[in-house]
Amino acid sequence: MQAETSSQHPAPRTLDAWITRLDGIALPVPATVHARVRSGLTDPSRSMRDIAEIMQQSPALVLSVMREANLHSGGITQPAESLEVAITRLGLARTETLLARLPSMKEQDISLALRQLQMISQHATQQASGLFANQLARLWHDIHLGSLLFLSPLWPMALAHPKLLEEWELRVIHRGECAQKTERALFGVRLIVLCQALAEHWHLPMWVTRGYRLMISERRNLVKVLRIAHENDDPLKQQQRLDADIPLQRWFNQPAHTIVLANELALSAQHGWASPHTLRWQLLASLYLQQPLAAVQQQIHQNAVSSARLHAGAGVWHPAEALLWPWETQHIHNGLLAAPPPSTELLQAWRKQCAQLLLEPSPFSNAMHLTTFARDALLACGLQRVMLLMIDRKIDALRVHQMAGLDKSTTSLVVPIKDSTLLQRLLAQSTQLRLTPANNAQFSALLPGSLRSPFSGENLLIRSIASNGRVLMLLVADQGGGPLSEITVQAFGKTAQCIERALTTFSHRNV
Repeated sequence: MQAETSSQHPAPRTLDAWITRLDGIALPVPATVHARVRSGLTDPSRSMRDIAEIMQQSPALVLSVMREANLHSGGITQPAESLEVAITRLGLARTETLLARLPSMKEQDISLALRQLQMISQHATQQASGLFANQLARLWHDIHLGSLLFLSPLWPMALAHPKLLEEWELRVIHRGECAQKTERALFGVRLIVLCQALAEHWHLPMWVTRGYRLMISERRNLVKVLRIAHENDDPLKQQQRLDADIPLQRWFNQPAHTIVLANELALSAQHGWASPHTLRWQLLASLYLQQPLAAVQQQIHQNAVSSARLHAGAGVWHPAEALLWPWETQHIHNGLLAAPPPSTELLQAWRKQCAQLLLEPSPFSNAMHLTTFARDALLACGLQRVMLLMIDRKIDALRVHQMAGLDKSTTSLVVPIKDSTLLQRLLAQSTQLRLTPANNAQFSALLPGSLRSPFSGENLLIRSIASNGRVLMLLVADQGGGPLSEITVQAFGKTAQCIERALTTFSHRNV
């Protein structure tokens, strides 16, 4: 196996080709952990449990040992269900040989995409432990290992093809495109099917493959259970509904489902604690635990904070940073206070501006008149720096049309479109992109410097505005570069919709 930090070959397009490609990648291990494990393997006073505990500081090493032990198990067909069993199967000498084959790197030199994905897996183990370890104490080791390795089929892809995963995130998470179509276009196969195939090829613990079976072929049962969780917030009534369907109740209460719940909670938190996707998995965890939703949410937030203390690393985004904690205070993000929400007076002004934008027939005499109202509506929802750019199709560029809170030199800004694939995608259809410390580096690198540089900081909102199926304008705004108020983010999206309506009405004024 050879270490790879970037793709040097075209991405595979078939399931077999992907398995061959990803199976041949050696994942790097942080140098400090590599040295500790090497020392532990040659120390006769160390037990297998001691060595396994040191190894768990590196998810990549855990995966490498587990798959090596299961692929070369000497006729044993049952996958190793713990790291200690895997080390025992390999023996200390073969484990040491495997360790020597794995790249040893300074943590900051390991691919950020890989470190980010492994941190999500570590966060999932913390959620699994905090939520389910006491209830299923005898199965704690299965829960811990399964939750850590559930996303492991994606780790080598994050190392070899990080841009593909970034593209997937942009299109599916931020633009809301169909996951199935996007994945077939990018990878040639569904990601979930690829993960299941790799998990089976590596003979990962049975709970991992069961988890993928749930996500692929048992989603109808998942929808039934979610409906029960949605329709009533009383845990007792929920349980009575579930108990009334014995086959569904037996299916849902399988211990293997805990690792899916933990990983989905960790994944959804990466994109927002208040999102419908996050709430969906919190409701399912609440039903599984037979506890009130509020209590489960509190536990989930506490687990995230514990995970951040253990697993947060330089440049890696942990969703615990986005928690409103303590609840009575403002949101603190990377050491910065989030901007306050707009005042009642501002919100009243914002509603009036939006109402004006929605009037029919259009009350605006020209485009400048309309965009002035649009700019003022954006400022009224709490934004501090705003830029509205119109597309100049003659020169294939964006020109500043309105601005506020920025240097006057910005008024003459002309941004070429052809030099940025991200800008081209944003202008292909109405799309909203939110930059945060978690994704700022990857997306800012894909934006023209002339567009990004007027907005210092790591928090930014970008929205393309379409009318009659054609993008006409780009909005760029922030609250001084610091963390954004969630109320302002929501109002920004609604304002963009009002601007789109206003543009469409304005275009039909003489029809």
